[in-house]
Amino acid sequence: MRNKSQHPVTEPSEQSQVIAICLLAGKIMLQSGGETYRVEDTMKRMAAALGLPHSHSYVVPTGIFFSVDATEPAKLIRISERTTDLDKVSEVNAVSRRIGQGQLTVQEAHDLLLEIERKPSGYSYAVQLGAAALSSACFTIMFGGGWGDFLPALLCGGIGYAAVILFHRWVRVKFFAELTASFVIGMLAFFLVYAGAGFERDKIIIGSVMPLVPGLLITNAVRDLMAGHLVSGLSKGAEAFLTAFAIGTGIAVVFSLLM
Repeated sequence: MRNKSQHPVTEPSEQSQVIAICLLAGKIMLQSGGETYRVEDTMKRMAAALGLPHSHSYVVPTGIFFSVDATEPAKLIRISERTTDLDKVSEVNAVSRRIGQGQLTVQEAHDLLLEIERKPSGYSYAVQLGAAALSSACFTIMFGGGWGDFLPALLCGGIGYAAVILFHRWVRVKFFAELTASFVIGMLAFFLVYAGAGFERDKIIIGSVMPLVPGLLITNAVRDLMAGHLVSGLSKGAEAFLTAFAIGTGIAVVFSLLM
């Protein structure tokens, strides 16, 4: 197939469009849980395939800096919301590969990326809540709980995950949403065991908070540190620590009140 894209960019308007495409791809990946080094590598490869081989990018969890040469001012995109949607990361990587193979023009690539950005999350809230509830119950069994604790953990995990989504809408600070959700899980576990609906509240609580644990964030922090991205790795590690601290604090408050 004839390569459509690999040619030097000379027109300022075309260069600006290439920069916009690279920034959009990086933004989608970073907002969807992509690793920092993967975002930088994807942006660099896309720019080179679209005719800008001397690009430079600097990515941190809250922003992207991108430039192509000394005469063009660097561009910045601020990242304020981050979630986990690896399907979008995979789709952006697929677009990047098609650009590298010359299968997409600049305009086609831009249209595809806009479509990916506008695409809603792959799973509805009902599916997310159901998955969180079921995984909580299964984690409870895995951590040594009995089958009598399965349904209480199912209920606590589902309500706890719904609480973190709801509180995050009211309070835009993620730390307080996670702290409040873990407090709700602890109180509900104590109530269910007291009412005779469960037997081991510690196993129910451990299983129910597992959907809140920042597993992907910890993994990305370690991978960024291993790749040499110290600022991003440390900042993601700090964010993961704050999440773990919020979960522990919420449960600790429950135990201090009811024990």
